[in-house]
Amino acid sequence: MSCCAAGAADAARPIDAVSNEELLLASRDLGDGLRQVDLAVPDMHCADCIRKIERGLAGLPGVTHARVNLSTRRASVKWRGEVPPLIETLAGLGYASHLYDTTEAASDPQLTRLIRALAVAGFSSMNIMLLSVSVWSGADAETRQAFHWISALLAIPALFYSGLVFFRSAWSALKHGRTNMDVPISIGISLAFGISVYDTFQNGAHAYFDAATSLVFFLLIGRTLDHLMREKARQAVSGLVRLAPRGATVLHADGSRDYLPVAEIEPGMVLLVAAGDRVPVDGTILSGASELDCSVVSGESLPQPVEAGSVLKAGMLNLTGGLVVTATARAEDSFLAEMVRLMEAAEGGKARYRRLADRASQLYSPVVHATAFLTLIGWIAATGDWHRSISIAIAVLIITCPCALGLAVPIVQVVAARRLFENGVMVKDGSAMERLAEIDTVAFDKTGTLTRGQLKLVDDERIEPTDAAIAAAMAASSNHPASRAIAARFGVGDVTFARLTEIPGRGIEAELDGQTYRLGRADWALTNPGEWQGAVLSRDGKLLAPFFFTDELRPDAREAVSALRQAGLETLILSGDRAEAVQATAAELGIPNFTASALPADKVFRVEALAAAGRKTLMVGDGLNDAPVLTAAHVSMAPASAADIGRNAADFVFLRDSLKAVPLAHHVSMEAGRLIRQNFGLAIVYNLIALPIAIAGWVTPLIAALAMSLSSILVVANALRLKAGNGKGEAKSSAAVKTRPTEAAERDVRQTPVAQGQPWTA
Repeated sequence: MSCCAAGAADAARPIDAVSNEELLLASRDLGDGLRQVDLAVPDMHCADCIRKIERGLAGLPGVTHARVNLSTRRASVKWRGEVPPLIETLAGLGYASHLYDTTEAASDPQLTRLIRALAVAGFSSMNIMLLSVSVWSGADAETRQAFHWISALLAIPALFYSGLVFFRSAWSALKHGRTNMDVPISIGISLAFGISVYDTFQNGAHAYFDAATSLVFFLLIGRTLDHLMREKARQAVSGLVRLAPRGATVLHADGSRDYLPVAEIEPGMVLLVAAGDRVPVDGTILSGASELDCSVVSGESLPQPVEAGSVLKAGMLNLTGGLVVTATARAEDSFLAEMVRLMEAAEGGKARYRRLADRASQLYSPVVHATAFLTLIGWIAATGDWHRSISIAIAVLIITCPCALGLAVPIVQVVAARRLFENGVMVKDGSAMERLAEIDTVAFDKTGTLTRGQLKLVDDERIEPTDAAIAAAMAASSNHPASRAIAARFGVGDVTFARLTEIPGRGIEAELDGQTYRLGRADWALTNPGEWQGAVLSRDGKLLAPFFFTDELRPDAREAVSALRQAGLETLILSGDRAEAVQATAAELGIPNFTASALPADKVFRVEALAAAGRKTLMVGDGLNDAPVLTAAHVSMAPASAADIGRNAADFVFLRDSLKAVPLAHHVSMEAGRLIRQNFGLAIVYNLIALPIAIAGWVTPLIAALAMSLSSILVVANALRLKAGNGKGEAKSSAAVKTRPTEAAERDVRQTPVAQGQPWTA
């Protein structure tokens, strides 16, 4: 088997597979011994995937029905008897899967509502405009009134269905004794429609149904764009909750076993945690030895050995051996529950951030209301003509309508998001660009963020080819990161052993030609380890070859850090890794400030302390344990290689390996902020010019609507300059990246043994 094939097999191996007990607990009893469970299969994408999955599942013993829904990426399976190996079968076919959660397929009802409202308003306004052209062309009185009545009928759904978006918001604000941008909008379109109906009854020469509906249409464009940028599919908290098993096997004093839901587990209960299962609640090991993936706690995925007496945290993944554990906390008091609470608290704090448009509307609405009301009173006092006075007041409301303000922010953010996406950065929230432009500090996680998070074998030139072949053949049998690094360097090997055993927490033992070979911890593999540490290959207790590993920096890590410093930003590292490993990476990148061995709560505390000191921090991280701090930071970013929870918690996700995405996103956000402020300036200048003309009575509501549309077009055209300036912006960013690195960064890359002595040790 080739190295690539071995890597594919490792990727497909269901290390965190759902247990049969969990499948049984999540399944539904259909009667007559028939049960059904739904599985999410996110990686399927075509009809061939459907056929392969359905055939694979249908061929399992006991399975009576297997049906796949491609649109929801869900596999529905029915069976009788023993629980079939569904997860393992899908993994063997190359598809990762987990229990289906109905919230994953839920659509965004508000977005659907906005799109429908936009479609209705667009249909109405376009058809009314066509009728208006005939009226403007000189239609006789009877034809004009007929067209006005048809326009009124077309305007009804636009106002009472599409306009409901603004009416509800305005009413909600007024009920609580405040105003917002939707209040003048609602008043303007309601009065325009009302006076148009009155003039149609009176067979008047003018009606402004076109103005009212086009106003709704343009405003809904801005509202929909804004919603697309505001609403993130933020599933971080629910994803973190899914890390906790739905239940656990409880061992009773009489030797009997029960599988209980995790909510029913009490402190003092004895639990069985099998290899491949996650720890359900905090606990202490009674018996057994294994290796755990502790990334949910420390962010480091290097397996850590545990034995009797070791303390476990909920969410840790048991990799190799079965454990008997005493529960020390309930599910709601466990480490995982604490992380969820940290994230929820951080979400609430970030939700209180007031966006530029919100801050502008706080001043805008009272000014518009007061101006329109004073215009109405003034014209009634001056002329006594209430009809003309209302028409002029409507014109003031329409011509000063916040269409330009409503489009100023979302259109720039959409263009900026497109530009970032073209450069490998996905924006999940428009307000994040506003927040990113405000930062003065950048905090990095280490493993998987500044580094690749993958071990690489170094200093291996002195290893004999025969020893390398034996080590590679032994390593091919293990999913351990150090084993994968050895197999990746030397290939799988074709040595056949008489016996091959992996010992949790220690390494791999094999027998060849009557001799015992060990690959693993030096203090276990060697009879006299002396000063040797880390991973070694031994024969009958004698050293054959030592192995040293490193975790390489991400591409352009030094350049990215240098560019951020050139932009005047302070950089620091917040990591759960060991102090010596973090210090080595910090020195290599020239980052003077770092925190090591940090738990999730420690990272959140550090970011909150920076915020209390007036700092605004961008957090860049990738691990499970980074989710709370990604949420708590002023703004956050994660690589595409991050855990699902980390990606969901972040505001930005960069899709390529290079860390240049960080300074690029900051640069584009600064440019977007500049254009947004320009758009606000254009909107203000437009109002300063148009408002006196409207107050003087020189424009009708129709002319006011056309002028309002012109201001919106100007705002959109200005926003498109961001896309047109792509090359210029990239040149600036590249120039910043190519600045001379620090003295520490100029030194030759040291093969820092960040994993030396670590893969098979504590």
